Amino acid sequence: MSKLAVITGADGGMGKEITRAVAEAGYHVIMLCYTLFKGEERKNQMILETGNKEIEVRQVDLSSMASVINVADGLLGRGKHIDLLMNNAGTMSTHLMQTEDGLERTVAVNYVAPFLLTMRLLPLMGKGSRIVNMVSCTYSLGHITSDFFSRGKSGSFWRIPIYSNTKLALWLFTRELSERVKDSGITVNAADPGIVSTNIIRMDMWFDKLTDWFFRPCIRTPKEGAATAIHLLLDEEVSEVTGQMFASCKPKKVKDKFMNHPQAKQLWEDTEKYIEQLRLEESII
Repeated sequence: MSKLAVITGADGGMGKEITRAVAEAGYHVIMLCYTLFKGEERKNQMILETGNKEIEVRQVDLSSMASVINVADGLLGRGKHIDLLMNNAGTMSTHLMQTEDGLERTVAVNYVAPFLLTMRLLPLMGKGSRIVNMVSCTYSLGHITSDFFSRGKSGSFWRIPIYSNTKLALWLFTRELSERVKDSGITVNAADPGIVSTNIIRMDMWFDKLTDWFFRPCIRTPKEGAATAIHLLLDEEVSEVTGQMFASCKPKKVKDKFMNHPQAKQLWEDTEKYIEQLRLEESII
């Protein structure tokens, strides 16, 4: 029986490349996609390219915690061991949008959804399972404030700081979860893809053309951006590495204040409390 991999944002630029690599490695792949039609198109393309017919699509709206629980419960109902979980999906809202759960949309998609999905699926994981979270080089600019869940940041809306805050939160989740599951043989790591040319990069503001001109020489293709995540998911040399951040397929030196962040445990507790307030489940642990 094939090993099982679950990939969020599998219909996106980097998600497509990760799906291809994992399918080529012989895994049964479940593509979690925002748009079912687009996901099915990607799936058919992947089957033709890889020859692996064990690829399926599940629709999920990561801005809705009810949708996240619905897809997670479907996987729990199957009871099949999960070998790889890739939290790849991400977004960067251009203006303040609050979800049905009262979350700022970028916070919901980039942080709370991966937290909830991962914790919900943990019972299906065990020794040898790998969890990889897609962070960003902007994590070091992040700050977690009291308005994080509802507005992304204190003060007026600004998409880039909010995005950075969500990536810091995802990194803190990576670190904290790696400690909590290390005795079970599950590894948890973060991949920094660099600046990648995906749909998340939008040119809506007056200064964006200048930013685009400045950063364009540094921007990677989706395939290049996905390489580090693929390395963490599949390569044997990192099979026992946990709680680390990688960039360009190599361990990334992270400052001690981010390796042992004073808000890591509090953020975990606050996230649990927020989810419990939604009455979506009795317990996620």
